Amino acid sequence: MADMTFAQAINDALHVAMTVDPNVISYGLGTDDPKAVFGTTSGLRKNFGEDRVFEMPTSENAMTGVGIGAALYGMRPVLVHQRLDFALLSMDQIINNAAKWHFMFGGQRSVPITIRMILGRGWGQGPTHSQNLQAIFSHIPGLKVVMASSAVDAKGLLLAAIFDPNPVIFLEHRWLHNLRGDVPPGDYRLPLGQCNVLTDGGDVTVVSSSIMTVEAQHALTFLAGHEIFCDHIDLRTVSPIDWETIRRSVRKTGRLLVADSGTATGSIAGEIIARICQDCWSDLRSPPVRLAMPDFPEGASPSLTEHYHVRAEHIASSIARMVGRRIDPDELVRRRTNPHDVPGSWFTGPF
Repeated sequence: MADMTFAQAINDALHVAMTVDPNVISYGLGTDDPKAVFGTTSGLRKNFGEDRVFEMPTSENAMTGVGIGAALYGMRPVLVHQRLDFALLSMDQIINNAAKWHFMFGGQRSVPITIRMILGRGWGQGPTHSQNLQAIFSHIPGLKVVMASSAVDAKGLLLAAIFDPNPVIFLEHRWLHNLRGDVPPGDYRLPLGQCNVLTDGGDVTVVSSSIMTVEAQHALTFLAGHEIFCDHIDLRTVSPIDWETIRRSVRKTGRLLVADSGTATGSIAGEIIARICQDCWSDLRSPPVRLAMPDFPEGASPSLTEHYHVRAEHIASSIARMVGRRIDPDELVRRRTNPHDVPGSWFTGPF
């Protein structure tokens, strides 16, 4: 095991994939610039050459189409859009081509493309650079959607995505890139569509993904000090969803809270609650709770974002209410030493 950041784990996965399979290519806006997409593509061009690692013009629709064409002819492209918001310019390629090809042509040809997108908030990103639109991609049949929350999962899920026979949307929250953890060496893969149960408890089932998993972990550590113990399920992939693990947990706890980094209406959280109410109605002891962003765009000013996002204190107070306990969630607020719109002192800018 090696201690590395989330970004370094992605970089390691790319190095492994490109070593294992000469058909893997990595390209996109910023792939070979000095910042190397938060360091995730650092050293790739030097090790694998300009034919396999290259920049693209700022034309998201075209670069996505290039990747789909390459995938249809035997390549395994890993395309990066520096922001999810930029990838919206390529939605026709993603939805009407990549996602549909395998179905439309009777399974004769698939599109093994992995599309990395950076999302998340902080440092004045504003309404058009901070959107968490995982629910849009999850709504499209034919796409798998991955949201890792740790360094080890970033490597294992990215390698699985690259070698999956069909298109995968790989969403990276920018607040996670500096998160550290132990990561196995070599060709380490995690199955797509299988969630991870992080903690075991009988009071509430907590379901989350990406940055919300980190917030939930802070909340549950705090609640454990108050003798409140929860099942914590990290989705890992939001399409497909590991329904059986969630159902099994809810049948044990009788309570469900889902934390989502997207807006509430039409969210992944809403879909999970709807499905569990449909499948486990008689097991529920209280109404499920959905914690997500409000249904309006995020501002750029710190004064506008201070109360916009779901944080650990909101998760903790909601769980306490569900089990009929009183706690002081402001204890979690007082523990933070950084402004609300940055994860740590290392976070010095949007790029």
